[in-house]
Amino acid sequence: MKISLITATYNSADTLRDTLQCIQEQDHPDIEHIIIDGGSGDGTLQIAEGFPHIAKISSGKDKGIYDAMNKGIAAATGDVIGILNSDDVYAHRAVISSIAATFKEPGVQCSYADLQFVQRDNLDKVVRTWKAGRYTKKSFYYGWMPPHPTFFVRREVYQKAGMFNLDLGSAADYELMLRILLKYEIPATYIQQVITKMRVGGVSTVSLKNRLKANYRDRLAWKVNGLDPYFFTLYLKPLRKLSQFLKRS
Repeated sequence: MKISLITATYNSADTLRDTLQCIQEQDHPDIEHIIIDGGSGDGTLQIAEGFPHIAKISSGKDKGIYDAMNKGIAAATGDVIGILNSDDVYAHRAVISSIAATFKEPGVQCSYADLQFVQRDNLDKVVRTWKAGRYTKKSFYYGWMPPHPTFFVRREVYQKAGMFNLDLGSAADYELMLRILLKYEIPATYIQQVITKMRVGGVSTVSLKNRLKANYRDRLAWKVNGLDPYFFTLYLKPLRKLSQFLKRS
């Protein structure tokens, strides 16, 4: 089973080597690793060119990280597609072989697992563990979402449900998983183990202001799919008030 892995990069020289090395060390024999770069000028491409396992490197201007991911999905030829950010790593060398084993089971269309947030300068220092838990149709209504860096999907699912919606900004990954799991009702398999380590300081966790923006976009993610996010009404009004306060401060 061929597993395609997509990494979007832009001036990622500080962390990319760890990401590429963890993929190079995976024990699964059939990995297609695709690098989609936004036109880096800091040595990112030179680092990538030093890893012969990479199947394809493409560099040029894009509309942001989710546009780059869409380009990677379109270029992928694997049976299953996963995305690993340029500052994330897999937790051990058997991650992709465990993904392949999961998708060999009849009816498995997508999978997700647990994730650890780690310090930027020490990947062994765990800040918090995100235990995703099992998915049910009610999960999204109670604020649940799977960790996107652990999300693997059969290529034909993207062909059916579509790719990232660039209008959703930092909530594009949330909207995509909402669309696949809830709107299209694609069955999801939970792998009960940590498979990905994410450095703290991502776009949706940098500050409370960014998290507020993400919440508004999360609400829009439901709207564009014609779904009713009734759980959002419980706290949307207080968030607006807090956002107004932060803008004045």
